[in-house]
Amino acid sequence: MTIFVKNKHTLQIDEFKFKCCIGKKGSTSNKKEGDKKTPKGTFEIENLYFREDRIKKPLTLLKCIKIKKDMGWCDDIGFPEKYNKLIKIEKKIGHEKLKRKDNKYDLLIPIKYNFSKPTTGKGSCIFIHLTKNYQPTVGCIALKKKDFLIMVKLIKKKSKIKIF
Repeated sequence: MTIFVKNKHTLQIDEFKFKCCIGKKGSTSNKKEGDKKTPKGTFEIENLYFREDRIKKPLTLLKCIKIKKDMGWCDDIGFPEKYNKLIKIEKKIGHEKLKRKDNKYDLLIPIKYNFSKPTTGKGSCIFIHLTKNYQPTVGCIALKKKDFLIMVKLIKKKSKIKIF
């Protein structure tokens, strides 16, 4: 099963179409850290991370991981061995905090872009996460909570995402 991100406003799985938002500056085949663009291509997806204190474990075939307060995702080009990986938060390492005050990361799925052998500076922390207002992201794909919950019921561990 493939998740299609057809344009900056449409995510499609089979006959289901959902409104979404992507990077503020659109999509690109030449992603760079901080460029506010969503990477184009076909990618595998990671596990589903969720805030147990805010939402019950969703119905899904994906592996579900509870977000803890010390969890981060490294976006620091100065740490190539940790770049674009889940980390335990350390002050000296730049990261995206997973346990946020806003609700964007109450549910999130990392997209396996620049993932198995990450190249520093090519982009990190590309997630499917939540939005309340469809404001453009800094490179992720965001959906309303009700649509995200439908999406995770439809997809499987082997599902891929294709971004145009």
